[in-house]
Order: sequence, then structure tokens, then C-alpha cells
Amino acid sequence: MKLEIPPDNFSGYIFDLDGTLIDTMPLHYRAWDEAMRRVGLTCALDEELFYSLGGVPTRQVAEMIAAHYGLTIDPFAVFEHKEAIFGDLQTDAKVIEPVAKIARQMALTHPVSIASGGPRHIVRRSLELSGLAALFQVVVTPEDVAHGKPAPDMFLLAAKRMGVPAEQCLVFEDAEPGMRAAEAAGMRWVRVPSRKR
Repeated sequence: MKLEIPPDNFSGYIFDLDGTLIDTMPLHYRAWDEAMRRVGLTCALDEELFYSLGGVPTRQVAEMIAAHYGLTIDPFAVFEHKEAIFGDLQTDAKVIEPVAKIARQMALTHPVSIASGGPRHIVRRSLELSGLAALFQVVVTPEDVAHGKPAPDMFLLAAKRMGVPAEQCLVFEDAEPGMRAAEAAGMRWVRVPSRKR
């Protein structure tokens, strides 16, 4: 994996979690596919649609997938069911080592944080299972802000909690909503490939 990291000196580093630090996106896809089939999806969930929603808060993803397929759902119930399925798959996730290596190195000398679209308990469990939890004193999830990605709120809050001006932060992201959120926050970003293309 080749990451194009800007040469500037940054004061803080913000990492998305799923598809950026931990290779959970295929597991999330399987969980969404199963959860949506339970509420009326009659075909395989479109992978392009799924990956285009990376970083968007989970309940909102349920609504957007349902709207795409013309399904009427209870987004909270689908969200709960999807997270339960994912919880059973979570131990299969692998660390994305090139990104984790950067996080480990930066954590020695700089503030680092997580800004993830996942629910807090799932994010915390992923960090614990991956052995990365000790690196991140700051963890921001949709529960902490009014608007999730692609709004800048999560990144701005992570910067504030790290005590670093937004423009001095570098964001690592795998999905378009997160990159748009970083730009809206006035931050530079590094794209992490979330799928082999």
C-alpha cells in the first residue's frame, strides 16, 4: 500500500477507523447485506453504494440504503440488527499495518485521535481487539456531534480535544464523505485505499 503523505509538519493526526486503521469494511458489508435482506432487500447489496457511504453515521446509512432500494424501514431497528451481526464478525478484522505503523510512530511525539462514523461501543471494541486502543486518548463518534461526516464537526471536535488548530491536523481517510469532511474542516488528508481495485 502506497500512501501519499504531504511533506509538511503537522501538529496532530486524525484517523478514521473502519477501512483506514482496521480492515473492517468487508465485514460491515456482510452485516449490512444481511440486515437489509431481513427488511426486504431481494438482491445483493450494491458494493459501490456501500463503499460510497463510508464514514457516514450508521443510522443514516440505513436510511440511505433503504431510500436507494425503495424500502420502508425502521432505521433504528436495522441499525441495531446490523451492529449485532457485525459484533459477531468483529474478531475477524485485521489491522491495516501501513496506517497503524504511522499512528504508532506519530503517537510517540504528537497527539493522535480517532474520528469514526461507527457507534462508540463498536469503535471502542474494535480498538481493543486490534491492540490500538492505548494510542488514542481522543475518540470522536457521531454521538459527540450534531452532524456526522461529510460535515466537518467530528474532525473539528477531534482537533479541539487534541488541542491542535484544525489547519495543523492531517486526516487519514478511506472514503469520500470523510475526505469531504476533512476539507470542510480546513484539514489536509491522506487517502487510504479501502479496496483492491
